[in-house]
Amino acid sequence: MSLPLAQQLRRRKPIVFQHRHHEGEELARNLTTFQLMMFGVGATVGTGVFFVLGEAVPKAGPAVLVSFLVAGLAAGLSALCYAEMASAIPVSGSTYSYAYHALGELVAVVIAGCVLLEYGVATGAVAVGWSGYFNELLHETIGWQLPRALSISPIPGTDGVATGGLINLPAVVLVLLCMLLLIRGASESAKINAIMVLIKLGVLLLFSVIGFTAFNADHFSNFFGKGFAGISAAAGTIFFSFIGLDAVATAGEEVKDPQKALPRAIIGALTIVSGIYLAVAAAGLAAKPVSFFEDSENSEAGLALILKEITGNEVWSTVLAAGAVISIFSVTLVTLYGQTRILFAIGRDGLIPKRFLEVNPKTMTPTFNTIVVSIVVALIGGFVPADYLWDTVSIGTLMAFSMVAIGIMVMRRTHPNLERPFKIPGYPVTPILTVVACLYILYGLAAITWVIFAVWISIVLTFYFAYGRRHATLNHYVDEEEIAEPSGRRREGEE
Repeated sequence: MSLPLAQQLRRRKPIVFQHRHHEGEELARNLTTFQLMMFGVGATVGTGVFFVLGEAVPKAGPAVLVSFLVAGLAAGLSALCYAEMASAIPVSGSTYSYAYHALGELVAVVIAGCVLLEYGVATGAVAVGWSGYFNELLHETIGWQLPRALSISPIPGTDGVATGGLINLPAVVLVLLCMLLLIRGASESAKINAIMVLIKLGVLLLFSVIGFTAFNADHFSNFFGKGFAGISAAAGTIFFSFIGLDAVATAGEEVKDPQKALPRAIIGALTIVSGIYLAVAAAGLAAKPVSFFEDSENSEAGLALILKEITGNEVWSTVLAAGAVISIFSVTLVTLYGQTRILFAIGRDGLIPKRFLEVNPKTMTPTFNTIVVSIVVALIGGFVPADYLWDTVSIGTLMAFSMVAIGIMVMRRTHPNLERPFKIPGYPVTPILTVVACLYILYGLAAITWVIFAVWISIVLTFYFAYGRRHATLNHYVDEEEIAEPSGRRREGEE
């Protein structure tokens, strides 16, 4: 018997964990805490510092350092909320799954739209940025690079100027390479990602050291010249780069001992990310004035150009360009991974076709899911300019982070006895501050970003009312095992 619409929209998914294996619908649990932490760093470091500086510095000027702190504060508060929720509900699906358990089906659908926007657009945006560094590396090493027509979107950017491009081919190729790697297996992807993360951390530390050798205090004059509106706007753009914290939570079904591993990985990733972001941003501004970042000619491969001009030697800029190519590859890999795992969780709940839930028995990966997502993201990267993408990702991330904080407060009331290996310090102040910080950054986003977001959520809700509402697993389950999720919790009798 179907529920009245109002009750269906409010219903919450029961917190039930599996007692038996569901053949063909479960992912292999073989990621370690370190690999998971590297997932978070891999999805985060690289995005902000390699090319978001060119978007954020013109908005805030030298006070972009404050913007990084504001974005980091909001991300840090959110990380604590994620850590508690992940330890209590250590399942695949991240924010979407938490919302379904804590806030009900309608909110979960909206959050699903937010995180799908977050991951899909993020992966496309990162791939677009990778293209510039890839061409820079080709030029530095072999003296040749792809023609502009094959390196840029045919769609004009926000300035309305014709680009002369046909397709951003490197962006498309990058996404397809990540797709092939993810199809091979999550464990293999995690190992390769960990190696790439260590390389890029070394490269960014190198940049920081060299950047500070050219320190010029004049570059920090008129520090607050762009005002608090500029700081807020830049923080909204930068916040895009903290998507990695959510990416950690999407791997809840594939990590060993998730109740302990998830909180540790989330907080560890945030600590590493915040430190490296501030170091690189400060070094970049120490070496170059705001006008350097405002020049659109320097927006692609900007950090490599800074090193080249400081040292007068192309060796270091070549090293950084190579590090950026590796670094941004890892960001694309992890954000693409996160998108597929969100869809996997939504498919388990029946809100999208079950094909997204199918797992290849040989590789233990959702192959069909990965291919579909990769094709869509490749089209975004190949044909949509990056300046349409940055803030669109931030709005999805901020909405998701806010909902996790609200979910914490709701779950403390509705499930007071739920096992929580990690409890957020300073409750309830911390989750309230998280929501306030996210709302502050949301306030600074451009009107067009809100329009794009509203259109996208309208599409998501239309699909839900046309398909998802009728096919939801909660409509027809007769046994709690049908809606149970793998948690990695030890069961009675297990060693």
